[in-house]
Amino acid sequence: MADDRIARVDTMFADAIALHERVRGQHAVLVAAADAIAAALARGGKVLIFGNGGSAADAQHLAAELVGRFARERRAAAAIALSTDTSILTAVANDYGFERIFARQIEALANAGDVAVGISTSGRSPNVLAALSAARRRGLTTIGLSGSDGGAVATAVDIHVNTPHGDAARVQEVQRTQIHAICALVEETL
Repeated sequence: MADDRIARVDTMFADAIALHERVRGQHAVLVAAADAIAAALARGGKVLIFGNGGSAADAQHLAAELVGRFARERRAAAAIALSTDTSILTAVANDYGFERIFARQIEALANAGDVAVGISTSGRSPNVLAALSAARRRGLTTIGLSGSDGGAVATAVDIHVNTPHGDAARVQEVQRTQIHAICALVEETL
């Protein structure tokens, strides 16, 4: 029994390592995402980040790294995770439907030249797609982090960072590394 559990953990690590190696060559798209974020921040813009479940946690993680710091002291960067205000989330979900929880906040908070970052392990989250559509209409640069084949997110964004795997846990592990790479590059620019 213990050997089966040890083998299972070893497989999880091996799968995570293999997927990291598979996406390791995504340097150009990660640089493009970091450049878009840094350019918006340099113009006085902000970054609005959103996702569901674990992706909501990753959105909060990215916002925290930008507002606080990633690895070095620098000025604070304007970023907000749109999943954090439960009063807004429940009011919008109640009045407009769950699919509008992020789009409505984009409509309220975003300005042309800001950046919207949608995170969806499936690439198919209706509320993430609605927010990306709202962001495009308002003149934001859109970045999508997705898994699997990218889903509709792949064509809904200006910059697509894909982790081509169907297991949400493995995708999220790689997305955290991608987020850290973006943060490191943004921080060097700031």
